[in-house]
Amino acid sequence: CAKPVFRDHTFTALPLPILPTHTPLSTVNGLQARTFGIWTLLSSVIRCLCAIDIRNTTLYYITLFTFFMALVHFLSEVFIYHTAALTIGVMAPLMVASFSILGMLIGLQYLEVEAVSENKKKN
Repeated sequence: CAKPVFRDHTFTALPLPILPTHTPLSTVNGLQARTFGIWTLLSSVIRCLCAIDIRNTTLYYITLFTFFMALVHFLSEVFIYHTAALTIGVMAPLMVASFSILGMLIGLQYLEVEAVSENKKKN
């Protein structure tokens, strides 16, 4: 656990495990943190709705897209903007997004086969 550091009557808990040491703390403000939180909440709602109605192809594609967005976001923060280091705090979402994309692409094949078989039954 990090020990608190007091400077000029302000409180800062150092080190931040997600941010590399060369990133100034002023690059993240409250608005950005809340926006990221809302984005995470929205993604989780979409993913839960897809889990409830897994056969809804439109919702399935939207859910798959949320995982692609998360993967691109975290990869860009690490390799393009250099605002995050490859720590466990960044590696975990990268792995979740990667494995979820792989699993959903495999599941998409079954979803498409099921749709074709439903169409054959109707005809």
